[in-house]
Amino acid sequence: MAYEAGDYETLSLERRGHVAVLTLNRPDRLNAISVSLREEVQAAVAAVKADDEARALVLTGAGRGFCAGADLLGTGPVATGRVEEPASQGGRLDEMGWVGRWALMWQGFDKPIVGAINGVAAGAGMSTALACDVRLGSPAARFKSVFIERSLSPDSGLSYFLPRVVGYAAAADIIFTSRTLEAEESLRIGLLNRIVPAESLVDDAVAYADLMTQWPPVALRMSKRVLQHNTDAELEAALRYETVGLGLARKSPNDVKESMAAFREKRKGVYTGS
Repeated sequence: MAYEAGDYETLSLERRGHVAVLTLNRPDRLNAISVSLREEVQAAVAAVKADDEARALVLTGAGRGFCAGADLLGTGPVATGRVEEPASQGGRLDEMGWVGRWALMWQGFDKPIVGAINGVAAGAGMSTALACDVRLGSPAARFKSVFIERSLSPDSGLSYFLPRVVGYAAAADIIFTSRTLEAEESLRIGLLNRIVPAESLVDDAVAYADLMTQWPPVALRMSKRVLQHNTDAELEAALRYETVGLGLARKSPNDVKESMAAFREKRKGVYTGS
């Protein structure tokens, strides 16, 4: 599946081997989420999800920011209402609003997501970064919850993702104070998995994602699903879900045979998902 450069106005999408790279591209607004950006991201994520050759996704931002959250200076439902979307925008009454559907979109993406955090990730942008499975950051990466400064409680999944990444007390500290976390502290508490040079951030993120895509793709997707599901499960339920995952992961007979052959022959396997 080819991604055409002219398909999008607020983002760019390309594939490097088995890794898709989605770049939010509103640098003049620090990639704040406008209605058009949101709609194009949804379309791009759906395209990557449907592309069997894309086995992982790198998510980053153009310019100085990763994503500054909702565009509060724009027009339409992103700026004027986080809960209900008017029918004229093609939406429907929905108690979760666009911010809920945004979080569910990332959580429902069944391939690994590597965040390449190039600058500020604030508000819904911080939620988006935390929805990634792992995060690499440049020295300019920084996080800020910001919701309480707007007289809001967290949305877009921040209250779900953040304590799962850093624990309850650290999440409370970050949300209740709305303080800025620079790259080094973010690395120390787990918001970032590693810091890499700014000039090689995306290349390093792609190389890191490529380490994942070398393995059987169905097993990789089921590994993500099992990990997501069992984060909140009791042990017995987790073990049962692992059994389900094992069965589904092995429904690629050619990859199962290739994995055994690669092990016996002490070589790197070549996997097709079949």
